[in-house]
Amino acid sequence: MIKQEDVRKALEAVQYKGKSIVNSGVLQKVEAKDDIFGKEIKVDLQIDTPAMHVKKQLEEDVSRVLKEKFGDDVDVKTTIRVVVPENEKMKPIEKIKNIIAVASGKGGVGKSTVTANLAATLAKMGFKVGILDADVYGPSIPLMFGTQDERPLAVKEDGKVKILPVESHGVKLLSIGYFADPGQAVIWRGSMANSALNQMMFDTKWGDLDFLLIDLPPGTGDIQLSVMQMVPVTGAVVVTTPQNVAVADVRKAINMFQNPSINVPVLGIIENMSYFQPAECPENKYYIFGRDGGKLLADNLGLPLLGEVPLVQSVREAGDAGRPSALQENTEVAKIWEDITKNVVEKTVERNKKLPPTEKIRITNQAGCAVK
Repeated sequence: MIKQEDVRKALEAVQYKGKSIVNSGVLQKVEAKDDIFGKEIKVDLQIDTPAMHVKKQLEEDVSRVLKEKFGDDVDVKTTIRVVVPENEKMKPIEKIKNIIAVASGKGGVGKSTVTANLAATLAKMGFKVGILDADVYGPSIPLMFGTQDERPLAVKEDGKVKILPVESHGVKLLSIGYFADPGQAVIWRGSMANSALNQMMFDTKWGDLDFLLIDLPPGTGDIQLSVMQMVPVTGAVVVTTPQNVAVADVRKAINMFQNPSINVPVLGIIENMSYFQPAECPENKYYIFGRDGGKLLADNLGLPLLGEVPLVQSVREAGDAGRPSALQENTEVAKIWEDITKNVVEKTVERNKKLPPTEKIRITNQAGCAVK
């Protein structure tokens, strides 16, 4: 016969944030059954983080200690609910109307390039725009805007020290790259990175912004989850290349945003490096990384394909030179960025229309869209 007190005693060995799940209140309920149909233990837990790896580790630890105590034949069923404490819930950043997360399932798909060109195009359209480079371990935004040698200034406001973001091409910028030497590796644990991000978000004098783009690191780790918990993100834009491995990973990133404990709307998918079109033979297209991966994924998930960016040498050269390719006047690539940016704005407008009246955000869009 399996007794509940014995189950609780065994579960004292399982820890969450350095404390026993029994003594810290994480363990909510235990049910045990031992009859002719078999042995079954149900465990209900409540935690304050939606991190998938944390939940998985808890499930594994609970199963391990209970099987060690009651035998490998016991059927362990663990339910984990996520409840964020009121004092840790997200808060808006003053004077910022829309926060757009730019994400990718894997590195190397051009997420930071997309972020830089979206921001440059929004600024060109007349929006007030900022970028927060949340890719703490591999910041790219300073290089892409030619500001890697600049350092943010500090000002005192209402007795508090505020960071003044760097400005370039009409975009306000903040990145950990401004606080570290270019060749210096950022060797931080997750908590240190999250603390730095929190400071850059809330201790920066952004001023009035129509859009703050957050350039997330690739994947679905602690930083992404922390950002989603820190601030009310209007929506996410997910970047991929057409190849299968990138599309598979971006599906995971989309699942992260759609997880009930995160619930951030995905505005759409941008496919980068879609095709190569040689200047001497513009009628030819070469699908080096595969074809229609982003489109097929968007159709499969019922999401908009916001646009396709070709593999163009000038995009890479412009990023390396610190002047986003969207600023190249009267070029085909600038027109592509403009069309993609208009689609992002339109999806943001649609998103805001669905909000309750008290939360609606008025956007005046010189690209031709408005929320009244």
